[in-house]
Formats: sequence, structure tokens, C-alpha cells
Amino acid sequence: MNIYEIHNLPELIRDNSYVGRGIVIGLSKDGKKAATAYFIMGRSANSRNRVFSEQDGVLYTKPFDESKVEDPSLIIYAALRKNGSRLIVTNGDQTDTIDDGLTAGKSFKEALESREFEPDAPNFTPRISGIEYFENGSFRYEMSILKSADEQGSACNRYTFSYSPIKGLGHFIHTYIGDGNPLPTFCGEPERVEIPDNIDAFTTTLWDALNHDNRISLYVRYTDIATGAEDNRMINQNK
Repeated sequence: MNIYEIHNLPELIRDNSYVGRGIVIGLSKDGKKAATAYFIMGRSANSRNRVFSEQDGVLYTKPFDESKVEDPSLIIYAALRKNGSRLIVTNGDQTDTIDDGLTAGKSFKEALESREFEPDAPNFTPRISGIEYFENGSFRYEMSILKSADEQGSACNRYTFSYSPIKGLGHFIHTYIGDGNPLPTFCGEPERVEIPDNIDAFTTTLWDALNHDNRISLYVRYTDIATGAEDNRMINQNK
């Protein structure tokens, strides 16, 4: 086993029907862009009734058809937002928890101490989060997963990973390792994946690799580390 292997992201997920929600953060091969991707998938009608919507630089999940919303509590949230020079991306309303914590002077890890996995027994879906720091032309990032310690959801284990960027390398964390009932929770460290220079190539190949029946939305942002300029792509299955 090569622990330093860098995987091709589309190949990593192409035959996996349900990886759930996923976050990718990394550095482009030319070392100039910080790459961020967030996608959502769904099996139920309630989960599939969503689209991404961007307002004032904040990415939200929104109902596609509001008349069909069953339970908005775990599917409607701000998924990506900035806090000063920092960029937060998560799979739930802990985006706002992190944002509030940073504003209050807490660290990324400290802000998440007040949260745990989602209360959707028997799956106990993990909360996955990422943060990017842009300081004086530099870039680094952290990722987190909050997951159930057992099948009963009796306790929460919290893991935080801190990364120094390497050209062409990103890290990929997702909620599930595949389909099932209950859904099997993601295990281990975030996976090492390739980050290309071209945002369109990255977006297209990732979207095409997601299971066509279960994919819902994908958002990708490339941030120029030197200038802060942002380039965004968004795809919604529901149009």
C-alpha cells in the first residue's frame, strides 16, 4: 500500500453509487489556485428536491419545488461562506457555527466542539467541514469529520486534519463509503486526489463520475491565491 498515492478523483467514485455529500480542497498543479468542491447526492424524494443557489458569495441549498418539502432541517443550509479571508465549506448548518465561532475568536476545531453528527438514526450521518486560510499570498486548509462512535449514536468522535498545500494534491472527504441500510460511514483520513489547473475539466469530470441517479448538485470554486480572484462553477440536476 502506497500511503502517498494520489488518486484520480473521478475514477475513485465512478463505480460507487452513493458517496453522499463530499468536500474536496486542494492546490492546483501550477500552485496558483486553491480548489474547492462540494457536491450533494440523495436517495429520497425529499433529498433530491434540492438545488444550489449562490447569493452574495454564499452558497445555499434550496428546495427545487417548495410544495414538496417534507423536512427542511437537514437539507436546507448555507454550504459555503467566507469569514474575512477564510473560506468555510460544510455539509450542514455547522457552516454558521464555524462562522460564528471564528468571529468570536475561536479556532475551526474549537467552533465544532459544540456540534456532533446528524440526528438521522440509524445512519447518524457525519458532519464534514473544511476551512481555507488565505494570508499574505499563502494558502493552507483544514478538514473535519464529526461521526458517531457506535451504532447507537451514544457518543461523538471528532477528527480534524490540517494540511500544508502541495501542488496538484487535494483531499477528499465524504459522508458514506457506499450505499447500504444503514449507510456505512466514511472511515479513515481524507483521500488524496489530483487537482488539475483547469476548473472546467475538474468540474465536468467530477460531475460525470457521480452516480447519475443519485447526484443532485455540484459547486466548484478556484481562488487565485495571489489576487483573491474567484472562478466559480455550479451544476444542478434539477433545472
